[in-house]
Amino acid sequence: MKTKVKEIKQGTCILTEKPFVHVLKAKYRKERCDNCFASGKVLKCSGCDYVYYCNRNCQTEAWSLHKIECPFLKKISPRIVPDAARILARIILKLQKGGDLEKGYYTETCFRKFRDLMSHYHEIRTDPKRVEHLESLSMVLRDLLGDQLMPNFTELQGIYGRLVVNGFNILDGEMNSIGTGLYLGISVVDHSCTPNAVATFEGTTLFVRAIKDLPSLDWSQIFISYVDLMQTPDDRRAELKANYYFLCTCSRCIDPEESEKMEAAACPSTNCDQPIFLRENEDGQSCGKCGTRVPGKFIEEFHEVTNFTKMQLASMKDVASDLDVCKICFSKQKNILHRMNLWHTKTLDLAFESSIEMGKWQDARSFGQLLLPGFRKYNGDFNPLYGLLCLKMGKIELYLEHVKEAREYLLEASKILRVTHGENHSLYKTQLIPLLMQTSN
Repeated sequence: MKTKVKEIKQGTCILTEKPFVHVLKAKYRKERCDNCFASGKVLKCSGCDYVYYCNRNCQTEAWSLHKIECPFLKKISPRIVPDAARILARIILKLQKGGDLEKGYYTETCFRKFRDLMSHYHEIRTDPKRVEHLESLSMVLRDLLGDQLMPNFTELQGIYGRLVVNGFNILDGEMNSIGTGLYLGISVVDHSCTPNAVATFEGTTLFVRAIKDLPSLDWSQIFISYVDLMQTPDDRRAELKANYYFLCTCSRCIDPEESEKMEAAACPSTNCDQPIFLRENEDGQSCGKCGTRVPGKFIEEFHEVTNFTKMQLASMKDVASDLDVCKICFSKQKNILHRMNLWHTKTLDLAFESSIEMGKWQDARSFGQLLLPGFRKYNGDFNPLYGLLCLKMGKIELYLEHVKEAREYLLEASKILRVTHGENHSLYKTQLIPLLMQTSN
């Protein structure tokens, strides 16, 4: 008699894992706990005067590794250690204390050790940027650890490769990167631009949840996205090739029409909402819905506006000026880029976040309403970023005293975050539920 294979339902947590090593970003070291990453009142370690902890329990939990690095951090004070150098140092120190025996389980019986992680040794040694980065880190590590504890360059390159290919940005509840972690078990999970699972964090603990129903717990058929999905196939593939040394062959990347769909033009007829997929070196194109011809001048303007938008998005850094530049982009994009065009969507995203930063809530509301359809299209129905966008829109509507609209957004956020984060996650319990309760009257 065959054993029935257990199906995995959407929202099921299929992996929970603590980091092999983790490092808080240096810019947060005086405001977040170095062990659990919690924000709030923190007290510095009296030994090194470098790291801070939220309480005695966290300090005790971190002590097995920190007691080794503590004198090294004190030695180079008041210099700030680059994040990449500090996590490399922690890996080196941990491996020398038996960390190579630590197991990261992804099933009850299957696990990975540090040495099982892909190092891409040959690719990294021929990658000029990575070689230059490692050489600069090597100099910092030598100052920090001294010659006696430093591995030889070949071994260091293997450690570095395992870190850069398998490391994770640890995110807070707002999906901001606050640190870096290396996890062993999740290294079994491959990438897809159409993922069926998602990785989220509570503190430094990593959770992998199914965002679609799965026929079984088959790790060869479970995928997360390694990159921002709101990019063209060419940009996603270039990023994956540069950082992870493979070319993605998922359905979204190999579809020859995907880029055309993402970079659609508006129909020249303002009465028609049909996207126009402009093709290189193809004259006489017309709208497939209303038949309006696309003139050559329109095509030239489309490419000019697209290139202008790309250039502006790549150069924006200041919040106040970002919003002004976004508005200039919108004026150029009007009736040229389709409302679901990727570059228009990315402009809306930046304008939305800039408006929030500046406290311009009406602007944020307007941009958010326009952003939602494109954001959902490119990120997917059950993506943490889309859930967070709905949560932000709920907060904005509630602030503006639009209770009915706020509740609709918050219920949508609840539907998504219950799957991506789970009902026990602090984002769901301490942020979303109280807001929903405010709209329940």
